[in-house]
Amino acid sequence: MNEQKEKRKLELYIHIPFCLKKCGYCDFLSAPADEETRRAYCNQLIEEIRVQGSLTSDCRLATVFLGGGTPSSLTGIQIYNIMSAVYESFAVDSDAEITIECNPGTVDKEKLYGYRESGINRVSMGLQSANNEELKQLGRLHSYEDFLRSYELVRAAGFHNVNVDMISAIPNQTVRSWKSSLKKVMMLKPEHLSAYSLILEPGTPFYERYGSEEGKSALPDEDADREMYADTGRILEEYGLKQYEISNYAKPGYECRHNIGYWTGVEYLGLGLGASSLYLNHRYHSVRDLETYLHVRMREDLTPLYQDLEALTEADQMEEFMYLGLRMTRGVSGADFYERFGRNMFDLFAPQIRKNVVLKLLEQKASELRLTPRGMDLSNRVFADFYRALPRS
Repeated sequence: MNEQKEKRKLELYIHIPFCLKKCGYCDFLSAPADEETRRAYCNQLIEEIRVQGSLTSDCRLATVFLGGGTPSSLTGIQIYNIMSAVYESFAVDSDAEITIECNPGTVDKEKLYGYRESGINRVSMGLQSANNEELKQLGRLHSYEDFLRSYELVRAAGFHNVNVDMISAIPNQTVRSWKSSLKKVMMLKPEHLSAYSLILEPGTPFYERYGSEEGKSALPDEDADREMYADTGRILEEYGLKQYEISNYAKPGYECRHNIGYWTGVEYLGLGLGASSLYLNHRYHSVRDLETYLHVRMREDLTPLYQDLEALTEADQMEEFMYLGLRMTRGVSGADFYERFGRNMFDLFAPQIRKNVVLKLLEQKASELRLTPRGMDLSNRVFADFYRALPRS
């Protein structure tokens, strides 16, 4: 136990790129695949897990996140084998947070009990809306009733840490229907809720359909979007979920530790197709072509697997500390900044801080700096001020 505590903290993301159907708004690296492809991918992924475990023997896993795609589209045995490889290959904290993403209709009693046996202790469910017409607009395969059945199965299997994903500002959605969806979900008492405003990503069917001036008329306007955002925080707080990040809300003690790691600079490894990593102050991602991934000889040399390797300078790291840390409602701490970098945050970023305090987008209390409610609305403007803000030698 003492040896494990001395190991460096590391997070693990495992990408499952398969889904039953690609949604029109989704730009994630995911697509339907046949059974043979899924089996080959799982075998290759397990090999990657084993090799990476041997290369990071000085690290311990504080969190594991199986994302996608739809990880629950795999069989229960496939998930069990993947998680068995993780436990065999890495030192996993006894209290590690281990999450799997699931879509309604893709889980059953047997799968869920298998997840529990695999060490998974957190489930993230992709609902998006509790309104069936809105689900059709999004191209989802499930109904709200399908979600309720899957949610009941998750609870019956003994999961006490459940997140629900939702999307606001979708085509033909109203402020009233969004509030109704939130209240329906809150009646189920999830421990965590992630609420994202729809983004039209280039290259997606939604971008083609709604990206033009004519198409945008089907989307809620900016005022309605902001009203939905404000309603989210107010309604969820009434049900005991507090906002801890721009798009995330949780009961006390149920904040997503894995995502907090991303926002606070914890190192992470991304395994699987296209997965991103931040390790030893280098950022990179795995190949995004499935056939290439499947034919990398994992036991020989992993360098063909990685692309866009970028060494982070100290300036890069200090800037990321600011614009990622400010995503959280607690903001960033001058004491934490000094402990990590040995520099004064308020001196280094004086112009950026002063500007945004004057604009009432940031507020300073003692050595803490955080977004104001108005700053939450205009957060991207604030973050842009800290990006590439420091001189490069």
